[in-house]
Amino acid sequence: MTIRVLLIDDHDLIRGGLRGAFERDGAFEVVDEAGDVRRGLAAALSLRPDVVVVDVNLPDGSGLDAAKRLRAELPDLGIVVLTMYDDDEHLFAALEAQASAFVAKSAPTDEVLSAARHAAAAPHAFTAADLPGAMRRRMDPTKPRLSAREQDVLELLGEGLTIPVLAKRLYISESTAKTYASKLYEKLGASNRSQALVEAVRLGLLKVPAGGTGKR
Repeated sequence: MTIRVLLIDDHDLIRGGLRGAFERDGAFEVVDEAGDVRRGLAAALSLRPDVVVVDVNLPDGSGLDAAKRLRAELPDLGIVVLTMYDDDEHLFAALEAQASAFVAKSAPTDEVLSAARHAAAAPHAFTAADLPGAMRRRMDPTKPRLSAREQDVLELLGEGLTIPVLAKRLYISESTAKTYASKLYEKLGASNRSQALVEAVRLGLLKVPAGGTGKR
């Protein structure tokens, strides 16, 4: 059966990209779009979609608050929280809001589609790409909390990849890759790649690179 999806995001380009991805897949039908909480809630209650994909930051409120309201009003609705913030704090906030899935906007499109399928099939079972890692980090607060994407950046830096090559590998822009690297250095108390890698190895966040850390 076709999975009926409602998109709630205040960026036209994001909504357009998501609509295109869902419709190309063939298993989904985008029944409506909304750019704010008020219209999104009204559309959800009126159309009763199978899945709502909702951004965290909306002009008139929080997508996480919207998720809580949707769960209360439509108990069996699949709810995918889509956000530019892929850190543990937002992941656990989505879990507490009783969302079905948490996906970073930097994730591949296939990950969003998979999250929507999961949400339609098991709306009450929460999933996120780095949920096991987030749980481990919560259990061990002495280590820096790296997001899934920051961990990806760390591992690729450990392989010796330059920022431009790293960005292409992760399908993100160079400026976004630099931002992740900067946040990573800050969390590790490092001022450059070498210091960051040494500290990451010391903390057990990274295995000792087998081939060194030369740039490629």
